[in-house]
Amino acid sequence: MPSTDAKRSWRDKLGHIIFTTNSPAAKAFDVALLVAIVLSVFAVCLETVKGIEADYHRLFFAAEWVFTIIFTLEYVARLATARKPARYARSFFGVIDLLSILPTYLSILIPGAQSLIIIRVFRLIRVFRVFKLARFVGESEILLDAIRASREKIIVFIVGVTSLTVVVGSLMYLIEGQDSGFTSIPQGIYWAIVTLTTVGYGSIEPATVGGRVLASVVMILGYGIIAVPTGIVTAELTRAKPRPNPAAHLAPRECPNCADRSHEPDSLFCRKCGAALAAT
Repeated sequence: MPSTDAKRSWRDKLGHIIFTTNSPAAKAFDVALLVAIVLSVFAVCLETVKGIEADYHRLFFAAEWVFTIIFTLEYVARLATARKPARYARSFFGVIDLLSILPTYLSILIPGAQSLIIIRVFRLIRVFRVFKLARFVGESEILLDAIRASREKIIVFIVGVTSLTVVVGSLMYLIEGQDSGFTSIPQGIYWAIVTLTTVGYGSIEPATVGGRVLASVVMILGYGIIAVPTGIVTAELTRAKPRPNPAAHLAPRECPNCADRSHEPDSLFCRKCGAALAAT
């Protein structure tokens, strides 16, 4: 039988792959997990479209269980390799990981509950840990860096808003149903985008009390969300400093070989060709 040290070493190696991103294996694991999450969410959305679901019902059913089993094994592996399993289980990612697999099992007892696995979209937040995009936030001092930092923040903002619209659209689909025009989750997502951006085409609207309450919350959020990108860019531009001219403080000493005239006052050799400069 393997020793305790061997077991501990095996758990440590697996835990390093699962919980960190500083090795090729760990990064490959997280990227593969993100791909599985995106595909599972995409499948759930397509499954609510009648024409597609009717033709590929068995494929969607099989895919749903395949993804659920994959995420279940991942969740169990995280619990098994975490230094403090209870702490992981109570953490944000731990709760999301659990909620992303429960609906499929609940669908055995409650038909239709599998649509709630759309909550898996929140697991995409891991992408910021994998690619370390958060390090770009607030690190700009000059104009180009300010624009670059704003771009990364806006990407984070767009991903967050996209996740919100997917969840809200799914909730509206469950609350209102087909009688109110919410014939699928993509239709609900479309309504959420139109409402959240305060465009308000009015092509579909909630009819139930629960749907109108949710719509009111989304409308109020819309006013605050619209101001976020403007605030991000404005804040970064306010903190930005003009890019200094690297040659502004250099003496106009001309190199006898290449005629370059940008050199430090105490330079002895040309910065471009290396030729000796004339003494001043």
